[in-house]
Amino acid sequence: MIGLYILGAMLLFGAFKVLRGVYYLRKAKRLEAEIAVIEGRTETVNAETAAVKAERKAKQAAAVVALGFVPEAELDTENARPVPPEQTAAVAAVKAGDWEAAAAYLDGAGQDWEERWQRLRPLSELAAEDDSWLLAWRAARPSDPSAALVNADTAILVAWNVRGSARASHTTQEQFRIFHELLLKAQEEVRGAQRLADPADPVPYMVEQALSQGLGYAHEDYRELWSQIIKRDPKNLSAHTNAMQFWSQKWRGSHETALAFARECAAGAEPGELLSVLPLIAYVEQELHESDLKPETFFKEPEVLAAVEDALADLAAADPADWRSIRLRHLLASFLFWQDRDAEAVEQFRHIDGHIGAMPWYYASPSRYVYARDWAVREVTPGL
Repeated sequence: MIGLYILGAMLLFGAFKVLRGVYYLRKAKRLEAEIAVIEGRTETVNAETAAVKAERKAKQAAAVVALGFVPEAELDTENARPVPPEQTAAVAAVKAGDWEAAAAYLDGAGQDWEERWQRLRPLSELAAEDDSWLLAWRAARPSDPSAALVNADTAILVAWNVRGSARASHTTQEQFRIFHELLLKAQEEVRGAQRLADPADPVPYMVEQALSQGLGYAHEDYRELWSQIIKRDPKNLSAHTNAMQFWSQKWRGSHETALAFARECAAGAEPGELLSVLPLIAYVEQELHESDLKPETFFKEPEVLAAVEDALADLAAADPADWRSIRLRHLLASFLFWQDRDAEAVEQFRHIDGHIGAMPWYYASPSRYVYARDWAVREVTPGL
C-alpha cells in the first residue's frame, strides 16, 4: 500500500510539473504577444514622430530658403566663392586643347601674386587629369616660366592624388612609397620652375609648400623656404594659410607652434590685410584634433573671443572689393554661431552662402553648414 501511495504521489507530482510547464509556456507566449504589440505600437509612434520631425525640418528649411538662402542640394562644395567668369572661360578653352588660353589666363594676373596663385591651381587640376595640352605648351615654349610652374604644381597634385586624403593609418605602404617617389620627382620640377621664374615671383616657392608637408621638411629647411616667399610677397594670404598647415600638429608642427606663428603674423599686419584669419585657423585645427575639446565651449574661451574681435575689426578695415575676405567670412560665420552671436553670424552667412568649399565647412558634410546657418537664421527671425 505504501508503495502504491508513493507511486501515486510521484505520478501526481509529475503531472503537476507538466501542467506548470504548460502554464508558463502559455504565459510566455502571451507575454511575447503583448511585447510584440507594444513594440509594434512603439515603432508606429516612432515612425509618426520621425515623420513629424522630418516635416517640421522640411518646413523650417523651406522658410530659410524663402529668405534668400541656398537649398542644401544646390550648395557648391568645391569653391569658397563664385567662380570668376575668366576662370570658367579659360578652363573650357583648355579642355578643348587650347594651351595658349592657359598661358594668357595665368599671365593675365601680372604681378598680383595672390591672383597668380589662384589662377594656377585650376590649370594644374586639369593637367593632372589630361596633360596633353601642357605637353604641347612646354614643347612650343620650353623656357616659359608659366608652363614650368603649371608643370611643377601638376606633378605635386599627381603625387597627392596617389596618396589620397585618408589618414596615414588608412593609407597603404605602397601608396606611401609611390607618393614619396613622385614627390621627389616633383621636387626637381619645382626647382626648375624656380630657376625660370621672375625673381620677384613667390608662387614657385608657394608651390613648394605642398612638398614640404609631404616630404617632411625639417623646420630649418621650411624656415628657409618661408624666407624665400615673404621676401617676395610679405603679406601673401595664401602663403600664410599654407604655412599654417605645415606648422599644425597634424603635419610637421604642434598646436602651440601653429598658434604662435599665427599670432606673430597677425600682430605684424596692418588693419585690412586679413592675416587675422590665421589664429582662427589655428583654433579650428586644434578643436578638430583634440577630441576632448567641444566647440560650444572651446570657441567661447577668452582668447578665442578676442581673436574673433580682432578678425571683425580686420574685416571692417579691408577693401570691400577684396575677394580674399571671403576666407575670413567663412570662419567668422562658424565662430560667431558657436559663440551664440546669431545676428552677426547671419550677416556673414549672407556673404558666403551658396559656396562652402572653405574652412571650416570642407571638414564636414554640407549638412553641418546648413545646420549652423539655419539655426542662426531662425534665432534672429521672429516667427520662423
